[in-house]
Amino acid sequence: MKHVFVGFGFGPIQAGLFVNEAFQSGNFSQIVVAEIDPALVDAVRKNNGRYCINVAQSDGILVRQIEGVQLLNPTIKADRMELAELLSRATEIVTSLPSVSFYNSGDMTSVASLISAGLKNRNTHGTIVYTAENNNHAAEILDEQVNQILSGQSTRPVQYLNTVIGKMSQVVTDPKQITQRNLAPIAPGLDKAFLVEQFNRILVTRTTLPDFLPGIRTFLEKDDLLPFEEAKLYGHNAIHALLAYLAAAKGYEKMPQLRQDSALMQIARDAFLNESGAALIRKNAHIGDALFTPEGYQSYAEDLLDRMTNPYLDDTVQRAARDPLRKLGLNDRLYGTMQLALEYGIIPNCLALGAVAGVLAILKEPEAYGMPDSWEITTAAELKDTLVESVLLRIWKINSPGPLQFLVDLTCDAVEELRQITP
Repeated sequence: MKHVFVGFGFGPIQAGLFVNEAFQSGNFSQIVVAEIDPALVDAVRKNNGRYCINVAQSDGILVRQIEGVQLLNPTIKADRMELAELLSRATEIVTSLPSVSFYNSGDMTSVASLISAGLKNRNTHGTIVYTAENNNHAAEILDEQVNQILSGQSTRPVQYLNTVIGKMSQVVTDPKQITQRNLAPIAPGLDKAFLVEQFNRILVTRTTLPDFLPGIRTFLEKDDLLPFEEAKLYGHNAIHALLAYLAAAKGYEKMPQLRQDSALMQIARDAFLNESGAALIRKNAHIGDALFTPEGYQSYAEDLLDRMTNPYLDDTVQRAARDPLRKLGLNDRLYGTMQLALEYGIIPNCLALGAVAGVLAILKEPEAYGMPDSWEITTAAELKDTLVESVLLRIWKINSPGPLQFLVDLTCDAVEELRQITP
């Protein structure tokens, strides 16, 4: 059968992964994406449903043109009505939004409302919904919100799928950068370009709908995604943040510059293999997946370190290091991984070094992160244990470390090493 694809949000992951895979498969009669940016919608429409993505490979950039894509703006009534009809026939739906909070944003134009309206009409024998937001329970959250609206009115079989997307991407908006890097804009008239890496090993929840064969068949299905979601957060995301904050502390502007810094890359490798990897392998070896073996995890780590510093992806340190308040959260990538390591008897000294570099990044512009301007410092030499602790307590929204004192102490212990490796 021919499938119908409907996406929500036309960013680099939607455009460069899901729509790209749907187009390449040849299994879809229609590919439609809901997008509220009028300039983006108009540009793709004027280009007759064509747009370009730039794919960063190991040896250069490949420009790929995608065709036959319809963009609809759900804030416009006519588009919203057409979208509702398409959703009633959609066999594969993909949400690719900034966060799960957007599921119920916008009342009748919200993602949950639009999907529920489409599911009320039984025009297909089944539908799968991929949730591509960075949340381990995105599928369950969207399922619950849609069911609250439907109140049992839908009889169409539907399954919500979580995803683990390790594909790095960015939107390049500087016209000079687009020209210098010879990137193709999304569509004529737009000063924006989608740049995505070639990597396409995407993990998804196994489809269990009876007699349903997905149109996109390149994804790897898993019965339980949680171990792989943790590998993404505590491996990929943690080490990416560590590299970015250490790069910022050393004054680098681009992630590819790190390839020439063997000492810093070794710190990242040690954190990846001996702290993150050692803990994850101990926790998940019993599931029998090759990733959670010393050889499998080393291959995973080396591949990611190479991709994170790919000169053709040419990621900026500023972009990779953004949002330090979230990334230094108690249960996020750095401190979440440190706690996991400690649970398995591993002292995460390298991760602590990345964390204190993140604290330094905040203190270089404290007002931007809601910290007192009197805390401002410019170098690691000015870091004091009391200041590090104060920043962490404010991020974690607690008054005293209590049982978290060991995490604070580990971070403070890393200050001296940060001083030694930075200007």
